[in-house]
Amino acid sequence: MSQPSPKYKRIVLKLSGEALREPGSRDNISPQIVHSIAAQIAEIHALGVEIALVVGGGNIWRGQSASQRGMDRATADYMGMLATVMNGLALQSELEALNVPTRVQTAIEMKNVAESFIRRRAMRHLELGRVVIFVAGTGNPFFSTDTTAALRASEMGAEVILKATKVDGVYDSDPKKNPDAKRYETLTFSEALTKRLQVMDATAFSLCMDNKVPIIVFDMMKRENIRDAVLGKSVGTVVSGE
Repeated sequence: MSQPSPKYKRIVLKLSGEALREPGSRDNISPQIVHSIAAQIAEIHALGVEIALVVGGGNIWRGQSASQRGMDRATADYMGMLATVMNGLALQSELEALNVPTRVQTAIEMKNVAESFIRRRAMRHLELGRVVIFVAGTGNPFFSTDTTAALRASEMGAEVILKATKVDGVYDSDPKKNPDAKRYETLTFSEALTKRLQVMDATAFSLCMDNKVPIIVFDMMKRENIRDAVLGKSVGTVVSGE
């Protein structure tokens, strides 16, 4: 039986830090959840998809929250970047346990831990079938990991950003507060701006719009969603220029 053909050859998968944490648990990183995510990534890697990951750090440290409590914002953001490194290493360990070759590239130099981000080297890793995990954000404070995902997708020539969330798409209002909230199957960048829908933060969204990188927002808690999104099946909400 032949394998299905993926719609996208090269992707950026954006994971929030909270996605690695069991709700209500005191542990910042759940080994079971990390294993589940890694297994899903291994499935699409087996299809020949070139995969880059961008992972957040909110399960360990959230810079903006700390700055609101009086800490210097730049310092708080740098601490958040270090949190993303820990999450990236956890994902690398689990992926390599599943025999998926993986490289971690960091925007902040730390030679004993991970490679420094070099665009051409990252491109070569992808071409050789290695999963590349981008950590430490952009290396600059005041920028989110959503912006990192948009930036790296543009630099890598990715065909799509898969934004894994805890909701099954983009709604016209908060579905947790409004039971009549409407979910969109497709949106244009212009519609999302006009309706002020929170797809990504403004900087990230502008980068995707300018570089024509579509975004698929979907529920990562459903086991087959990452695979189905890569295969081009209807999953979540697709935001594009069309």
